[in-house]
Amino acid sequence: MAKKEETDDVSLWERLDRPAAAPRASLSAGRIAEVAIGIADREGFAAVTMRKVATELGVAPMAAYRHVNGKDELWALMIDRVSGELAPVDEVSGWRDTLRAYALRTREMMLRHPWLAHMPAPLFALTPTRMAAAERQLASLDGLGLDVDTMMAAFRAVNAYVHGATQSEAALRQYMEEQGWQSADDTRRGLAPQMSYLMETGRYPTYRRYTQGAARKDDAAWQFETGLDCVLDGVAGMVERGHA
Repeated sequence: MAKKEETDDVSLWERLDRPAAAPRASLSAGRIAEVAIGIADREGFAAVTMRKVATELGVAPMAAYRHVNGKDELWALMIDRVSGELAPVDEVSGWRDTLRAYALRTREMMLRHPWLAHMPAPLFALTPTRMAAAERQLASLDGLGLDVDTMMAAFRAVNAYVHGATQSEAALRQYMEEQGWQSADDTRRGLAPQMSYLMETGRYPTYRRYTQGAARKDDAAWQFETGLDCVLDGVAGMVERGHA
């Protein structure tokens, strides 16, 4: 393990940017992240430990610690690596299309890796790949008449919606799996006793009208995108006022 006094004030990303001295081909920060992600995808976030990662890599835990100082850095590497799935959105232009494209890709990424919902929030942002995605989105809002505080607030509002909505979707999938429900119809049947009683009280007429008349209740993608457009419409109003 690197000496403590040598690493206390040096971030993981600064260390990784330094030229490596003949690293072992079989062990690198990227390889450690790849194995940790595989464990999380199969077994969940709680299953990821440095010891388990080292075992799957076929090395002693101390060998892994030469690259990663502990669980916080391991989590950061995992987040940075999966965030590469967002990729730069070069094929779109304009703030709305840019934010929308990143939102859709973020949802897809989080559903592929539902353990992301359990990661510490500060680490979720402070990685090079995540920062690059944030920079691209903020840059799309620059020059529209918004001050920097409002730009950041708009960016965070969109991302808060994306993460909240997708976490709820992932949580429902997990709950269905735990209950052994294979479909939305299975879920409705499983929840029918509670829902029927609540609707029959007559206290929730608008919600009852939704349950009886909704045509898109099983279309998670449509629900997500419609909610996203509601948020983006709010940003559009701010942009219009900024130009006024």
